[in-house]
Amino acid sequence: MYDAARIEEVVQDFVPLQRAGANMKGLCPFHHEKTPSFTVSPAKNLYKCFGCGKGGNPVNFVMEHEHFTFPEAVRYLARKYNIEIEEKEISPEEREQQQINESLFIVNEFARQFYQDQLFNTDRGRSVGLNYFKERGYREDTIKKFGLGFAPDDRDIFTLHAVQNGHKIDLLRRLGLSTEYDRDFFRNRVMFTIFNLSGKPVAFAGRILVKDAKAPKYINSPETEIYHKSKILFGLYQAKQAISKQDECILVEGYTDVITLHQAGIENVVASSGTALTQEQLRLIKRYTPHLKILYDGDPAGIKAALRGLDLALEQDLNVRIVLFPDGEDPDSYLKKVGGTVFQEFISSQSKDFILFKTELLLKETAGDPIKKAALIKDIVSSIARIPDPIKRSLYIQECSRAMQVEESALISELNKAVENLLKQNKTRRDARQPDQSAEIAKSAAGDFPETEFPEAPAKAKRQKPVGDEFQERDIARILIAAGGGRGRGPKGGRGGGECLSNIEEIIDSFEHLKYQRVVKECLKLMAEDKSVQIQFFINHQDQEFAGLAIDILYEPYEFSSGWSARGIYLQSQKMPEENFTKDSNQALLRFKLKKIIKLCDQNHMRLKDWKPDSDPVQLAHLIKVQLRLLAMREEITKQFGSVILR
Repeated sequence: MYDAARIEEVVQDFVPLQRAGANMKGLCPFHHEKTPSFTVSPAKNLYKCFGCGKGGNPVNFVMEHEHFTFPEAVRYLARKYNIEIEEKEISPEEREQQQINESLFIVNEFARQFYQDQLFNTDRGRSVGLNYFKERGYREDTIKKFGLGFAPDDRDIFTLHAVQNGHKIDLLRRLGLSTEYDRDFFRNRVMFTIFNLSGKPVAFAGRILVKDAKAPKYINSPETEIYHKSKILFGLYQAKQAISKQDECILVEGYTDVITLHQAGIENVVASSGTALTQEQLRLIKRYTPHLKILYDGDPAGIKAALRGLDLALEQDLNVRIVLFPDGEDPDSYLKKVGGTVFQEFISSQSKDFILFKTELLLKETAGDPIKKAALIKDIVSSIARIPDPIKRSLYIQECSRAMQVEESALISELNKAVENLLKQNKTRRDARQPDQSAEIAKSAAGDFPETEFPEAPAKAKRQKPVGDEFQERDIARILIAAGGGRGRGPKGGRGGGECLSNIEEIIDSFEHLKYQRVVKECLKLMAEDKSVQIQFFINHQDQEFAGLAIDILYEPYEFSSGWSARGIYLQSQKMPEENFTKDSNQALLRFKLKKIIKLCDQNHMRLKDWKPDSDPVQLAHLIKVQLRLLAMREEITKQFGSVILR
């Protein structure tokens, strides 16, 4: 798989690339940037971003970009390159369930196509359904992207059409597309398709177009093996890349809000589909970003009801901000009123931190009433107690102390009680074998921090300044990884890695940095087993930290211009780097040895200075002998370099 998948082919499915010498460049899909720092090396079959620091092979890219697990990424690449992969044997029950699930996906896809065909290709669909979407300002490409459609008013037109095309009636009933009486469940409604993270249709929502006090405005598919409402966010399939890139998720209430904002260029938006936020939905968001911005209309009752459920977001260690729209406005209507630019400026300038927003909102209701204010304090502190990060909790306590004009010590005392209460609740749940997110709080109370799946990427990844002998040790590791050790030959036939290894065993224990020492030891181990060391051994290593080190070492932010050779300009004093592994490795070893000898000289010199006349004269003679030997070794190495050390 690693050999078959070409990094440039995989990346170009998602990112436009342009040739830049031997490499290719484009805008990084993992962070926002205006100048390309994302580099793809076809020769090394690797990618690396010098902005955010992400890098890896084709499998890593698919995992990072699509947020796939390792098996999902391998399956994706296997399908792309038509490679058969062997999977573990599954039980007959598991196989049967897989087949049922796949059948449900197929039926839902058939339904999506049917509803969209009705929308575009029937008189009723165009005059009623398509006209409704056009009035909302939706373009045809947006309609198709979100799988919008129309369900006709005939009582069983879809059911008959599906059965005639070979779909089983029991699957239609299970998905809620047909009733128990074999009639169509969705009738005379515009249809919204709900996709899972892989882009497969899992459910539908139908909106009524006529005013009917007896009929609900929306009806939805029932929960099935492939659809669990609490684990789905509408629009996440279309928004996930934008959420990762912008490092923020915007949450709205309705389907139309998502589609309107998306079409206006605000693509990092999802909806909870009118349900209260669940832990599963919040964990989905956290897979892509720790920053959540929630847009509410101005209905006070609705806001207070929503706030009660948002404590779950704090437990997930999400950074939550709230935006309130003017009275009578929602995201859809306000965007159409002011336009996309003003809308984005509004939600940026008017967003408030969740805890401070809640404090400000509730303080207005408790003005002049100390009893209500005391209850408010307990409410706010109970929310803060749910935050796993103790540093964040401390900062919020300080802010709330100022806002509520209450002594910080009193709030801390109340906070400790709230945390203790949550710990007790957590223990009760553990004893009952009911896992709960408050386990994260138990960890944080002990001083631990909750694990974050996708840490926030820095605006610019800066390489740390080498410490001590790190430069020389890193250089040796680079040669071993790039040139190959053991029996392996370096590029262009050089034996840089092997020659380097044969001369390094005597000084391997002198390495100060264990990560570079590990590279040497891995190569020596393979050489002892008479195995060839290839670049792929390092970058595909099971230890992701070790593989990341190899990728970082192999990728340098500088390269020789391709225009040199075109203009007949070549290096005069030596071969090009990729053809110079033997000399490169020899000089790297000499530099490393010289650095160590100079350090030993300095240490021995300090011992000579500290020698006292009443000390053992034999010891003095030994120190002088060692110093002379070290100086001789230093001079020998400097002669090979053709340089002189002045002291």
